[in-house]
Amino acid sequence: MVDALVLNDVRKSYGNREAVHGISLTVKEGEIFGLIGHNGAGKTTTLRMISTLLNITSGTISVYGYDVATEPGKVREIISYLPEDAGAYKDLTGRAYLEFIAGFFASGKERDAMVEKGMRLADLGDRIDSKVDTYSKGMMRRLLIARAIMPSPKLAIMDEVTSGLDVINAFEIREIIREIARSGVTVVMSSHNMFEVDMLCDRVGVIDGGNLILLGTPGELKERYGADTLEEVFVKAVKNA
Repeated sequence: MVDALVLNDVRKSYGNREAVHGISLTVKEGEIFGLIGHNGAGKTTTLRMISTLLNITSGTISVYGYDVATEPGKVREIISYLPEDAGAYKDLTGRAYLEFIAGFFASGKERDAMVEKGMRLADLGDRIDSKVDTYSKGMMRRLLIARAIMPSPKLAIMDEVTSGLDVINAFEIREIIREIARSGVTVVMSSHNMFEVDMLCDRVGVIDGGNLILLGTPGELKERYGADTLEEVFVKAVKNA
């Protein structure tokens, strides 16, 4: 399998404070890879470095062979990044918003096809022609995921993608992520929801205090710690770190 993402001894410092301490990991093409950790552990910082939004202090990150530090333009062409606090233009309808975003990537029939793909992914029915400021949080999240995926990225990076959603909306978002992965897109996501990570992810990395302290499949990690859930694994691992 192709290496979609490779981090080698990646560090990020803010002045004298090192927020990420030498993380190394590899994500294979087509995987759903989850990063878990408490607030301030370094998850979002790591995702932002992968996304070229933050400069790396030292180490290297490559996305499908492109170095994020020396070839950021090439990386941006093949990734999408959906931050936890992402929003959309509230005065636009969902359809108009997707059309606006698609215009940055394509024109003519290619743009139209991209918008159709976005509307299919969002699956908002008639509400696609309602203004975004009338959407629930779940509807907004569906629209934003559609926006991130409709340009057909090779790597989709999603930070706390179901944060604040109710059970039904979170379930529907997970189904969309599964569909994305089945279509061949590699997904790297963070989440506080251990059940969600256990259900979705092929492999998991646990970050604590800027360090990658565990890496493996959910099944491997539960077996290693004699645990029934990833939540139990996380608590034991952090206490022993």
